[in-house]
Amino acid sequence: MSSVMQNDASYVAGTYKRFPVEIASGKGSELYSPDGKRYIDLGSGIGVTAFGISDGEWKKAVIEQLDLVQHTSNLYYTKPCTELARLLCERTGMKKVFFGNSGAEANECAIKVARKWASENKGEEYYTIITLKNGFHGRTLTTLAATGQDHYHELFQPLTPGFVHAEANDLESVKALLSAHKCAAVMIECIQGEGGVLTLDKDFVKGLSELTRKENVLLIVDEVQTGNGRTGKLYAYMNYGITPDIVSTAKGLGGGLPIGAALLGERVENTLGFGDHGSTFGANPVACAGAVSVLSRIDDALLDEVRLKSEYVFNAFKDVEGVEYLSGMGLMIGIKTVKPASDIVAKCIEKGVLCLTAKDKIRLLPALNIPMELLEEAVKIIKSCISE
Repeated sequence: MSSVMQNDASYVAGTYKRFPVEIASGKGSELYSPDGKRYIDLGSGIGVTAFGISDGEWKKAVIEQLDLVQHTSNLYYTKPCTELARLLCERTGMKKVFFGNSGAEANECAIKVARKWASENKGEEYYTIITLKNGFHGRTLTTLAATGQDHYHELFQPLTPGFVHAEANDLESVKALLSAHKCAAVMIECIQGEGGVLTLDKDFVKGLSELTRKENVLLIVDEVQTGNGRTGKLYAYMNYGITPDIVSTAKGLGGGLPIGAALLGERVENTLGFGDHGSTFGANPVACAGAVSVLSRIDDALLDEVRLKSEYVFNAFKDVEGVEYLSGMGLMIGIKTVKPASDIVAKCIEKGVLCLTAKDKIRLLPALNIPMELLEEAVKIIKSCISE
């Protein structure tokens, strides 16, 4: 065991079941251990390093901002904050942005906005938020309550009240909860990543959009993992032809630095007023400068590339013995295998490929710009591990 692993065991809270891999350096979609072993990275830090490791343009933007000012607090204006907010609004049609530091914080903001809007427009008793079973929205007490997976709730009672969970892809289940509770919003992920890379049906999402308008409740779409080009569109909801009232995002937006954002649509753009919410590190100029670099390069050409690589992966595993089916969209892909996914991922690590799991599936979240030759090499290794 290396000294790094020993120190981790001694001094770091044991909340992560780490793989037996120490990462010392990397470039693009290739990572290296201290002894020089090479790994092809198909996890991208759980969908964070959208342009890979040590991306030149991202580094340049971050370093230039570090040379100017690394932090000011939100008592002052900074260009990276306003530039990133402008880009997000122009690319999505949303009206205002609140910046935090993580996906959970972005979802906390979305929930606060929904409850304040409902209190002001419907009455103080309208605070319940409907989420979907198998969804995942974060690890704070409130976002755990929003998460529709009971095993995340067991050790942390009492959770924040006011959340009920509908069946995914079942509009009648949502309608029943809307009738039984005084609701502020419905909150969904278009692809339930931590729930097993489960893609919502288009008819369900469109029906949900229409239903929330009819019932005068907000629609929140959690794009923490699905956003920023991951699905072949800038945000996953764009694959469904809907316009949410609130969009939360994080992960791939920052390219490796912590950032979260809640994008507020027309119905809620002025809901938050002075003192209603805040974040010491939110809109940090260095994180925002990195995010501007990322977002400005997620263009049509890159999104076309994401869709082509996605098609390649789906076709590569079609009719492979030991593979039951694939799920997901773009470069957010789940592979259901006959053998336990964790066993296959362990074999992949031995052979130099880093991938993830999601429930009972192998999960692939490569960098959006992973070179095709590396993707092909990694797919070949995964297939060999499945067939062993």
